Amino acid sequence: MTGDDARKLSLLARVVLAALILLIISGIAWRGITVQIILRIWHNLVERPSEPMAFRFILQPLMGAIAAFLHGRRDARAGRSPYFWTVMSKPEERIGRLREGLNATARIILLGIVMDVIYQIIVLKRFYPVESVIVAVALGFVPYFVLRGIVTRVLLVWYGHKSLRQV
Repeated sequence: MTGDDARKLSLLARVVLAALILLIISGIAWRGITVQIILRIWHNLVERPSEPMAFRFILQPLMGAIAAFLHGRRDARAGRSPYFWTVMSKPEERIGRLREGLNATARIILLGIVMDVIYQIIVLKRFYPVESVIVAVALGFVPYFVLRGIVTRVLLVWYGHKSLRQV
């Protein structure tokens, strides 16, 4: 991404970010936050991989990993520092890099929210907005966030920084 691209959120990323914020606010307003609710969320999250629609526990992280590989390779070619490290240690680049990540994973997160809403309606017979956000972000963005930097580091070592720019 160019410098300008890193500073701008795509329309889809803005919609996803607005949906995430709206779901969190509505979930807290609707259900509140108590220890009992946190325990229910944890229980529901642990049960989900063995319930119907478990394929999304493979599909979403895989999609995030593919996006991480593509962007990590681009970072390595450009000689940029690894994603995770930059986000955690360089405040001046943090927002731009997080925007890149949101742009890259917006479709994955949106798909995760839709699949989780369907799951909750079918299995739980209720809708828990905050759980949808947790599942969508954990399955879509977290793998991307972690793997992009690893891919960059591996490719920088594997090919050597100078030869990778020529690829």
